[in-house]
Amino acid sequence: MLNYIIRRLLLVPVLLFGVTVIIFGLLQFLGPVERSALYIRDFPKNDKQIQGIIRTYGLDQPLYVQYAKWLVGHKDPVTGERKGGILFGDFGYSRTASQPVIDIIKNRFPNTLDLTLWAVFPVLSVGIWLGVKAAVHQNGFVDQAARIFSIIGTSFPTFVFGLLVLMIFYANLQWFPPGKMSDWVSTLIYSGEFHQYTKLLTIDALLNGRFDVFVDALRHMFLPILTLSYISWATFVRVTRSSMLETLRMEYVVTARAKGLKEKDVINKHARPNAMIPIATLAGFQVVGLLGGVVITETVFNYPGIGKAAADAAQQLDVVTVLGLAIFNGLILIVANLAVDIMYGIIDPRVRLS
Repeated sequence: MLNYIIRRLLLVPVLLFGVTVIIFGLLQFLGPVERSALYIRDFPKNDKQIQGIIRTYGLDQPLYVQYAKWLVGHKDPVTGERKGGILFGDFGYSRTASQPVIDIIKNRFPNTLDLTLWAVFPVLSVGIWLGVKAAVHQNGFVDQAARIFSIIGTSFPTFVFGLLVLMIFYANLQWFPPGKMSDWVSTLIYSGEFHQYTKLLTIDALLNGRFDVFVDALRHMFLPILTLSYISWATFVRVTRSSMLETLRMEYVVTARAKGLKEKDVINKHARPNAMIPIATLAGFQVVGLLGGVVITETVFNYPGIGKAAADAAQQLDVVTVLGLAIFNGLILIVANLAVDIMYGIIDPRVRLS
């Protein structure tokens, strides 16, 4: 197992190098004015300033020199301060948001993480449970209903379903509002009486003993969670059902039944654990997708997460911000993929021996 983990860890620097090379290559399609946002905050006002920026920050030097400076930064010849350097967390300056890209990540990622924590359980549990039930009762009522449910969910665009539930539960019923919090919660937080221990609103509400704030946060997250869950359930039902049906035909399952084991034990102890092996990878990437920010869902419900920040930057053609967020998402993907590989090796010993 240790050798397996070491092999996976050795791939991380290679993947990080690949991501940075791709992002740096995309930056080369920008002009010096746009690329200057990697080092300075204000737009250059004339050609003389543009030429000065090009010389000062080496934007006319060979690509490998520019790449090195992009990674480690550049010392300002006047102030002596380091500017730029993604290895030091400087992804550039967002001129549309009027703040460094790293500050956008610090402010928005906790919101996305909060949404992910509450969306993961319904996304995984219901989809897997329904897929198992459909396979066990193949061609029965539950199976037919699950297949129809899966087909509808797969064919429903995310933004259409999001707008539909928004119209029903907010516009008509006024039950679940969009956004992150109500105005009175925002006033409470900025008053200083509410301590932000983790920057996760639901967790901080519990730590502050404010159950009313906790309920308000969940009310605002309900529709995004419902949208993410329904679209994901369709995929999990289909994949889980297929994997479970394949497992139920295996010889060891037939043998277990032939020995007179109860059907409940055959399903829970022999079939389901082995059927979950391919589901683990799907679940891992589903969580990665949530952590990286779900652009459409966050935009439809005006939820201030990473995905909404990327959409806002794209609308304003703020390429530096978009690429900075892409680097952050790439880092999340690499780390999460490593975790999924290790988890996969734990639940399936055959992977460790390959």
